[in-house]
Amino acid sequence: MEGSNEPHMIKRTLLFGNPAHLSTSKNQLVVKYPNDDQKKTMPIEDIGVVLLEHPQITISHTLISKLLGNQAAIITCDAHHLPQGLMLNLNTHHKQVAQMSSQLAATDSLKGKLWKQTIKAKIRNQAALLKANGIPAENMEHWARKVQSGDPDNLEGRAAAYYWKSLFTDLIKNFKRGRFEGEPNNLLNYGYAILRASVSRSLMVSGLLPTIGYHHHNQYNSYCLADDVMEPYRPFVDQLVLELVRTEDNYAELTPALKQKLLQIPVLDVKINGLTSPLMIALQQTTSSLQKCYSKELKEIKFPSF
Repeated sequence: MEGSNEPHMIKRTLLFGNPAHLSTSKNQLVVKYPNDDQKKTMPIEDIGVVLLEHPQITISHTLISKLLGNQAAIITCDAHHLPQGLMLNLNTHHKQVAQMSSQLAATDSLKGKLWKQTIKAKIRNQAALLKANGIPAENMEHWARKVQSGDPDNLEGRAAAYYWKSLFTDLIKNFKRGRFEGEPNNLLNYGYAILRASVSRSLMVSGLLPTIGYHHHNQYNSYCLADDVMEPYRPFVDQLVLELVRTEDNYAELTPALKQKLLQIPVLDVKINGLTSPLMIALQQTTSSLQKCYSKELKEIKFPSF
């Protein structure tokens, strides 16, 4: 059992990469490993995300229910040890019906404005990351200022092309960003999966449907809203991966040590509302502000910055 070293008020992210039986007793998660008489326990209320990676893991239904009841997200992995499925609590907010109704009633005009805010924040964070690593980003800052409602000029795409061409330029020859491209895409994909689960969890806690996005829409995607909201957070994952590429001798394979470092994503420091905050806490501010945008209590989503 591996966990991120988090402050007490932060929910923990756990990875189970070996055969184990997971159950519960007295509101504790109980871990029993084969050929080991000792059991490990942890308060369920301290857990935010659980990754089930090994195919020989069994988990009791009671534990699943208690984890979901405490707003934990449960991620299952495929045969290649990559995140595949996500389970979330459907009853997370005392005003859930009202929250979801305002989300579903959002006009195209509002959706376009929300996407504009999202892309401006994303490009600004990408530009900040490039500048922090000595890479010119004046064009990125210019594009961020020019984004219009709905991003009809696809400045997001233009910025992405420059960003990925530049980010690893001194470290990897001819890097190409893509889910099935060469490393360090494996690190990026894994990191984004952790981020996506964390965003989905925060959306549910805020009483929103992760399925219904304000930009992304795909009948086969159950997390379109998570994919919208996570965009300005991606550069924080990129920065961590960039550091791993610089410091690790071999990152072609996602080793337990590399995964352990990527599990730190929910507790990375970000700035939001002028204050430094763990990413998981900032996410709750972001999703709460989004809910208020849907209910017309706010006009802008609160996104983090470098």
